[in-house]
Amino acid sequence: MTERTGPLSRFTVLDLTRVRSGPTAVRQFADWGADVIKIEAPEKIDPSKGMGGSRDGPDFQNIHRNKRGITLNMKDPDGLAVFKRLVEKADVVVENFRPDVKNRLGIDYQSLKAINPGIVLASISGFGQDGPYANRPGFDQIAQGMGGLMSITGLPGQGPVRAGIPIADLTAGLYAALGTLMALLEREKTGHGQWVQSSLLSSQIAMLDFQAARWLMKGEVASQAGNNHPTSIPTGVFKTADGHINIAAAGDIIWERLCKVLDVPDMAENPDFASGADRSENRDAVNAGIEKRTVGKTSAEWIDLLNEAGIPCGPIYFIDQVFDDEQVKHIGMKHLVEHPELGKFNVLGQAITMSRHKPRTGVATPMRGQHTDEVLTEFGFGAEEIADLRNREVI
Repeated sequence: MTERTGPLSRFTVLDLTRVRSGPTAVRQFADWGADVIKIEAPEKIDPSKGMGGSRDGPDFQNIHRNKRGITLNMKDPDGLAVFKRLVEKADVVVENFRPDVKNRLGIDYQSLKAINPGIVLASISGFGQDGPYANRPGFDQIAQGMGGLMSITGLPGQGPVRAGIPIADLTAGLYAALGTLMALLEREKTGHGQWVQSSLLSSQIAMLDFQAARWLMKGEVASQAGNNHPTSIPTGVFKTADGHINIAAAGDIIWERLCKVLDVPDMAENPDFASGADRSENRDAVNAGIEKRTVGKTSAEWIDLLNEAGIPCGPIYFIDQVFDDEQVKHIGMKHLVEHPELGKFNVLGQAITMSRHKPRTGVATPMRGQHTDEVLTEFGFGAEEIADLRNREVI
């Protein structure tokens, strides 16, 4: 499905993003059909291979697919003038510079709005566009720490532990994409764009969800719970004859089912385990009793038995095993692209399924400046003008 179709195909997005949070936002538009134009500095101006890792590496190739790529020296006044001509016809600009950078370049929201009142500017920062920390450099792990996640991740008493993915970066990008879509919907009624903002810090705090709600409503400070669910017991990791599995048996009905499958009538009748509150208070004894039984069969055997009984459970995979799972294959969480230099390889699939549209697939990350002439021609630049810009290293 390499043609640019889909629910967002009427929108043009100018992509100034780098590293992860910004590209995560833009990927939602690129995958669903928007004309995303990735803008990078010419190689002579910036010889780096790509912020966020080598542009030939899996990370860069995964996150920048489905775009067209142009080169443009934004620090050159003529390069900035080119960018502003693109803004005239664009719908969205996405950037994740430090807040002061766009003001210095003259591409802040008020400046863009003067060129195109319908433009939506999506800005992602570490800590927000203003406030005492606004100009601090943002980094995912810093936000994980300041946002409380590291204090509740890991084993009890272990000390702070980062999550295994850059969750602050990823969620800041997703929130920015959601906000941009809302702004585009609102524009259809008013004709006016607006400035959409997200930050790693605000996104990480928002993702605390019920753990934050416990503090805000009841003053409860969550602590590390390891593989146990903080409030619903038993939910956790249990050793089997050949590995480990997850079992989630919170609630009296499922608890009774679990005791029956495990054949532990003594646990079912134990007054210390009679209610959810009792099981939470005595979680170590509950978990020990369960694991005493689960070590007697393989993970696959238990998963079959527990699923038959309607008890939520599942294997714990290494990443290579994830993509071998039959359900994962069925839902299509990878798809093939072909790169002119790197050949064929898989990138990560979309988590959204729609009944009338499919995400764009098959289009690899563009090489630097691959579509410069094509894009500028579409935006009204003549051949001589493009040649002159190239000779002066503006593009």
